[in-house]
Amino acid sequence: MLKKWIALAMAAVFVLSLSGAAVAAGKLVKVPTAWMDEHETFLMWYAKEKGWDKDAGLDVEIKYFNSGADILNALPSGEWVFAGMGAVPAMLGNLRYDTIIIGNGNDESMTNGVVVRKDSPIAKVKGWNKDFPDVLGSPETVRGKTFLCTTMSSPHMALSSWLKVLGLTDKDVIIKNMDQPQALGAFENGTGDGVALWAPHLYVGEAKGWKMAGDIKNCGQTLPIVIQADKKFADANPEVIAAFLRAYMRGIHMLKNEPPESLAPLYRRFFMEWAGQQYTPEVALKDIKTHPVFNYEEQLKLLDNSRGMSEAQQWQQYLAAFFTQLGRLTPAEYEKVKSADYVTDKFLKMVKQPVPPYK
Repeated sequence: MLKKWIALAMAAVFVLSLSGAAVAAGKLVKVPTAWMDEHETFLMWYAKEKGWDKDAGLDVEIKYFNSGADILNALPSGEWVFAGMGAVPAMLGNLRYDTIIIGNGNDESMTNGVVVRKDSPIAKVKGWNKDFPDVLGSPETVRGKTFLCTTMSSPHMALSSWLKVLGLTDKDVIIKNMDQPQALGAFENGTGDGVALWAPHLYVGEAKGWKMAGDIKNCGQTLPIVIQADKKFADANPEVIAAFLRAYMRGIHMLKNEPPESLAPLYRRFFMEWAGQQYTPEVALKDIKTHPVFNYEEQLKLLDNSRGMSEAQQWQQYLAAFFTQLGRLTPAEYEKVKSADYVTDKFLKMVKQPVPPYK
């Protein structure tokens, strides 16, 4: 076992030392990346389809994972150097592995929520909290019930935010930890009183007639998808980070400017070919429309900390405080991440300008 870890460490050092030199020499740098079956991955998949990674001097490998937790668990073995994931697991990544946030994938506040069956008592109460008129449920209908959720994830944030609106916490309900496809299937087969999902699983549930009890946005919160990097790799290869971001921003500019209707067929092909999931045109279109993205200039503004904490750092700080209050982070862990200094605009500023056109 010791020999195996020594070999892995030596291989990682070798890769780190070669990457910068390869970019400088004009050779393609092989870059392993980690993603889930979500909106942000479409941008990288499309960039790969169009050869934009090669234009940036990279050969990007896109690896599939079921959750942010699975992505994080794969980092020590060198499975990836860049990843797209929710802000919650990104915070845990910094705690456990000293990862950093280098950019934003999208705003997923409208695409993580808690759904219940249409005949549920929870669905029959709306606006119990007058400050949140669209939220379903009440303390009486929710307390003691069972909810399926991928814990310490974006849907967990949705579930906990919804409970907070109802004057409850995680301790007032039973939470069963499941991956998203498993949770979707289990709830359809009658397990649990509600399920917390991310899109497009969320829209699949709604298409079955399940009712949205609350999402992150209508519970008054904001939650981004972030682009994360292995800090050791980033520090050793800043030009590779900048090249990767340049290719990814090209995809963001495409998504920002093209009509969603024109992208929906390609979006469906992505989910079928890459994730093995078949979505209707309606679900594909909704998933595109409900994931706002930020172009290069907007991202620079989001991550700018020249006058104090950046907006992106404030988002991460809120998450740390939120999950500490829930008892999911210890006070010592909170102290480590409360400054959110693992969110950096250093590499965005290095992106060669202008970002190439997507057409």
